[in-house]
Amino acid sequence: MIGWNDTELAIRDAIRDFVDAEIRPHADALDSGELPPYELIRKLFSTFGIDAMMGDSFDKRIAKQKSGGAPAGDSDGEGGGGDDAMQLILSIELTKVAMGLTAAMGVSMGLAGGTIASRGNIEQQERWARDLMTFKKVGAWAITEPNSGSDAFGGMTTTVRKQGDGYVLNGEKTFITNGPYADTAVVYAKLDDGSSEDKRRRPVLTFVLDSGMDGFTQSKPFKKMGIHSSPTGQLFFSDVYLEPDRLLVGSGEGAADGRESARSNFTTERVGIAAMSLGVIEECLSLCIDYAKNRELWGQKIGDFQLIQLKLANMEVARQNVQNMVFRTIELRRAGKTPTLAEASAMKYYSSQAATEVAMEAVQLFGGNGYMSEYRVEQLARDAKSLMIYAGSNEVQITHVARGLLS
Repeated sequence: MIGWNDTELAIRDAIRDFVDAEIRPHADALDSGELPPYELIRKLFSTFGIDAMMGDSFDKRIAKQKSGGAPAGDSDGEGGGGDDAMQLILSIELTKVAMGLTAAMGVSMGLAGGTIASRGNIEQQERWARDLMTFKKVGAWAITEPNSGSDAFGGMTTTVRKQGDGYVLNGEKTFITNGPYADTAVVYAKLDDGSSEDKRRRPVLTFVLDSGMDGFTQSKPFKKMGIHSSPTGQLFFSDVYLEPDRLLVGSGEGAADGRESARSNFTTERVGIAAMSLGVIEECLSLCIDYAKNRELWGQKIGDFQLIQLKLANMEVARQNVQNMVFRTIELRRAGKTPTLAEASAMKYYSSQAATEVAMEAVQLFGGNGYMSEYRVEQLARDAKSLMIYAGSNEVQITHVARGLLS
């Protein structure tokens, strides 16, 4: 794949028109955290029929499962159908204005909804996944803890223990996207069976919780450096009783251990970072080109200066490289393949670093204006930095890439 086809370009232009008309006017309210992103996402879905498309795809897949024709998680997209190119275009275009909309949408549908769609039985999928895939409800995906960010499994201290037919959940999760407003939360916890087994090696189980359950508390949104349009918070569990039908057990040998579902989500999440990075790079480059053509110093356009040209050239190189990563992902999926965890980590590592460097250079190109919040490069620089931490810090990505090479 060397570029978007005509249909994809038409979709991109239509989304851009919607973003300009319906989202850009709310950019300040989104960036301040005053306006949660969810109703804007629902309006987007309704306008383009994405909710109906996702619902129809979900219903067809469930019908196949009921007839024995398709296993759980077998779909055209991340747990719920849809064209990969459209999903990535949507991420790119939303990120240009409010990265948090992409994060809120991706976590709710791709991670929370996708996990239930791939690991849940038919009843669980109908109960929770459909509303998440159509964005009727907001989902959170909770694995990170205060002392187990990159060491997600080994350092996990949130536990469940058997009680009767069900389980009792205790612990906390942090840095949870959509956490403050989630209707549904997919939560990972260590099984505490009272054995002497090393706590780091105990099974990890995956449960679905609903907001308002006894003992389940959702914090207010955190104050953050950037990506303010994505509400982030903590989840607390104090003796939360979980009926057995809230446990996602998957299918196949070892499927009940949540490590496997989490690892597959790591790949999805890290590939998504490349699309978000491309959105940042494209927006920064567009703003910088316009500024370089119009800003004057010493009687000439700053675009005439070679150091400014060097900045623009480096931004364009980064844009081409990250775009090619996105295109390769689409080609792999169309061929029925997915990137390995090592490949996804390499994409995340490079693209997030490139986006952050481009955004910081954009601030530098704008000079004093770039440091002012009224110029959008300031927001883009704050938001871009999150990409180097989000979905696993870049230091951890290096380890995954190296292990893939050495294995």
